[in-house]
Amino acid sequence: MSFREDYIRQLARLTAAKVPAAALRLFQHQAVHCPPYRAYLAALGCTPAAVQQLTDIPFLPIEFFKTQDVRTEPDAWEPQELFLSSGTTLQQRSQHQVRDPQLYRQNAARIFEQYYGPLTSWTFLALLPSYLEQGNSSLVAMVDYFAKQSGQTQPAFFLHDHAALLQALREVKQDANRRVLLFGVSYALLDLAAEVGAAPELQNLTVLETGGMKGRRREMIREELHQELQQVFGPAGIHSEYGMTELLSQAYSLGGGRFYAPPQLRILLRDPADPFSVSDSRPDGALNVIDLANVDSCAFIETKDLARLHPDGSFEVLGRLDNSDVRGCNQMVS
Repeated sequence: MSFREDYIRQLARLTAAKVPAAALRLFQHQAVHCPPYRAYLAALGCTPAAVQQLTDIPFLPIEFFKTQDVRTEPDAWEPQELFLSSGTTLQQRSQHQVRDPQLYRQNAARIFEQYYGPLTSWTFLALLPSYLEQGNSSLVAMVDYFAKQSGQTQPAFFLHDHAALLQALREVKQDANRRVLLFGVSYALLDLAAEVGAAPELQNLTVLETGGMKGRRREMIREELHQELQQVFGPAGIHSEYGMTELLSQAYSLGGGRFYAPPQLRILLRDPADPFSVSDSRPDGALNVIDLANVDSCAFIETKDLARLHPDGSFEVLGRLDNSDVRGCNQMVS
């Protein structure tokens, strides 16, 4: 059995206690077999064998996904799917080349069900126009998979057609055995709210905003956005997803803006002024992510987000570092 086969087999059974050993094992593999990461470590003078704990790991700046072919064992496979980040026409889009599309989808489904229960108990609807228009969206791929696995007959995506969405909501709410979840990019949810107001169809459903104004509206802090959305969707907390093109795993907030991550997604914070000062106990700082589902790319990513880490392991995204792109799923501006 190859390293990859054995690792993926264990990934599905990963617990929090097993994360440090799994992460260090994957680091040693990717330090050798991911060419851009290997070159980055060499430029830093990092000897992989000297890395003994998670905070010793150098994290790859997320910009590498814009300029490099970030693949582990690239000679052994060809990409079966390409995910591109969202962005404006002036921004270079990140690329995540995927070896096994089902690995991404099944991993995302396991994470969702950990927080929300079986996919078959939900009907999934989505207002994700910019993601659909730009194409190659990991978020669209995930929602499409959830909808198909749920067994729903209602199409999931509505682009800009608010009237069709309201009609779909009237129909799906008649099924008492299913809950309704509406995924929406922030500006599209605000556009819906401005057009239809507090329509009865928008009550008693779960709204999951994925962040992002995409240049369509002014950027807002999360608290302001959620307060505005609650005026239309009701007083229940607005849910959120933390994910991005460069990650194959997601964290979820079930209200209140605090995200909870599954075992395969470990959050560490660094000193914003020193990328190599990483801590697992620092309360505030710039956000580093270990995504153990990134077995075929790089699992150790230095993002441009600012975050606060709470004692229970949850985290808040506070904004972006100065001069970094406003991008991704659920990146608010401080």
